[in-house]
Amino acid sequence: MPYQDIREYLAVLENRGLLQRVTHPVDPSWEPACLARWLYQGLPEQRRFGLLFESVSGYKMPLMVGVLGASTAMYATALDTTPDGIGERWVEAVRHPQPPVTVTSAPCQEIVRTGDDADIGFLPIPVWTPGKDAAPYITSVTITRDADSGHQNTAIYRTMVRDQRHVAVNLNPGRHGFRCASSYWRLGKPAPIAWVLGAEPVVPLAAVANVPYGVDEMTIAGGLKRDPVEVVRAKSVDLMVPARAEIIIEAELWPGDTADEGPFGEFAGYMGPVAAKPVATITAVTHRRNPIYHGIISQMPPSESTTIQSLGNAGLLLKTLRYDLGHESVTDIYIDLTFGGLLAHGIIAMRPMYPGHAKQVGRLVADLTFLKRVTVVDADVDIRDPIHVDWALNSRYSPARDTIIIKDVFTPVNMDPAIKDPTLPIAGSKIIIDATETPGVPAFSLPDRDFMLRSLQVWEKTGLPPFEVPKRMRLMLSLNKDEIDMAADSAQGASQ
Repeated sequence: MPYQDIREYLAVLENRGLLQRVTHPVDPSWEPACLARWLYQGLPEQRRFGLLFESVSGYKMPLMVGVLGASTAMYATALDTTPDGIGERWVEAVRHPQPPVTVTSAPCQEIVRTGDDADIGFLPIPVWTPGKDAAPYITSVTITRDADSGHQNTAIYRTMVRDQRHVAVNLNPGRHGFRCASSYWRLGKPAPIAWVLGAEPVVPLAAVANVPYGVDEMTIAGGLKRDPVEVVRAKSVDLMVPARAEIIIEAELWPGDTADEGPFGEFAGYMGPVAAKPVATITAVTHRRNPIYHGIISQMPPSESTTIQSLGNAGLLLKTLRYDLGHESVTDIYIDLTFGGLLAHGIIAMRPMYPGHAKQVGRLVADLTFLKRVTVVDADVDIRDPIHVDWALNSRYSPARDTIIIKDVFTPVNMDPAIKDPTLPIAGSKIIIDATETPGVPAFSLPDRDFMLRSLQVWEKTGLPPFEVPKRMRLMLSLNKDEIDMAADSAQGASQ
């Protein structure tokens, strides 16, 4: 069964060793962010876990960080799939979205704070780049609504705390949230906005997807869950919010009300500038009894933010190439775990159908996304294995023949640190690498697959330590899991 709320999910994480409880009191102005930063910078991905700080100094509620994207394995757990199944789950979700269902009562509204009680002073909101960020920041799902069409947008926009009743929201022209807010401002009306903290995992995972304006990300969340997300009408603004979330902050964005926002640590690993952003006035705060505060950590990659954006948008791109553009020979896509909406390396696995096919797909990906580097490899390469990708680059890629440089690429202002030098052109650039195999290459310098399968049995019989056959060997030898399991079972039977 899919997780009905984040508490069910946390229990599964803890059972699998993917969540650590911290009982030592922590100061939200610096300790959770620094400890989480060491988690990402000090531990290899396969050893990372989420953090649940049970004692936050000065506050009565716990704080969870890194519970969605500490690792690919954790992200797969959130979708109830395997790491290799993430892309296909996204393809399924986008092709078969499930609209949310409305309920009249909800756990997220067990406690309702309105009027003078509608403030956020009781929430343990962290400072994410201690010593550099201007203030604590809410880093969670943000819901806005289009006044004309009525459709809602679900995204994640960092939000700077100004005081207990006012926040500055990082809504920029061109972003869907700004477009929604502008539809109200043109009418001289305040725009509704809400922050959702601690929703069931599929909600924040769907929120980072780069889908067209007008697509309700909550329907994609339902597709990821394979079950509709329950929503309830907010108490003070005209929005539908996830019913089983931990905390909902409701507010209004009044026309012309702006204030300086920033500096704040950006996804590319550098501090962002100060700029005027819309100010929201909080109108209500609702929450569960004994809620858990949820924050998503970004800044220097790898981070939770870059992990969930990389994995989700890779799956979305896989669906686009296969089903919208007709390139069914694309088998898999990987975006390195530093993607914060742009400036990452995308690796495409495919079976080229004709000369130039790989370069064509590479150009399409470069045009469709903000990826700075695009590498195309054959389907027999494990695109999540750096050793195997480097092998393909070394053995199948000729730089003079297989490189495409795209110049004069627009990059959103202040988002690419490589072009901040005022002496350089404002435009960015991209590189496409075709590392697919050319005809006429020799056979792999590996023993035949039958010998390698039989040798697995010998390995078992000799008493050598067990290991898992890496995906790159399964691909190069055309081995499937059943064959590998049968070889292991046969060896065990022979030894008994």
